Amino acid sequence: MHPNDQDGQELISQLQRIGCQVKAFWPPSEEFSDEFDLVFLAVRPEVLSMSAPWLRDDACRPLIAVVTYENPTIVEAVLNLGARAVIASPVKSFGLLTSIVVALHGAESQKAHEHYAQRLEQRLATMRKVAKAKAVLMETQNISEQEAYQVIRNQAMSKRVTTEEIADAVIKANEILTFDAKTARR
Repeated sequence: MHPNDQDGQELISQLQRIGCQVKAFWPPSEEFSDEFDLVFLAVRPEVLSMSAPWLRDDACRPLIAVVTYENPTIVEAVLNLGARAVIASPVKSFGLLTSIVVALHGAESQKAHEHYAQRLEQRLATMRKVAKAKAVLMETQNISEQEAYQVIRNQAMSKRVTTEEIADAVIKANEILTFDAKTARR
């Protein structure tokens, strides 16, 4: 996303020289296609006021900012855009490949970290459910924590489901039975 000026033509030429397939357009679009692996964006005054939802989308492709000068406003814009790298305008061949590699590597690393964090969150949620189910079994069956876990584990193995599913069932059954007991007392 760069104006079709001499600098834009030089950027396209340099990208094609290193083997990239390039699709250029200006002004930046409010909509964005998933067909791109990487986005170069000329950070110009008209971009600063742009409200493109795709820029804040987590699935947005890595962005490399192309800046003509540095000042606090441009630096802030580059940060707000979530740029993975910056290249100076006028565009030169030096540093372009490095910026591409750094941007793509940073994006892949972020995806890997986000995936790892999601797995940890899921694991923590499972542990909380199992802990709650153990507490229910300990209270209702008057058994130890270890015995409660063994009950959950044995049920999961015999029914060929996860311990989380058994923990869910124990919690729901307890809620139903507790609710029924409360309404029966009324």
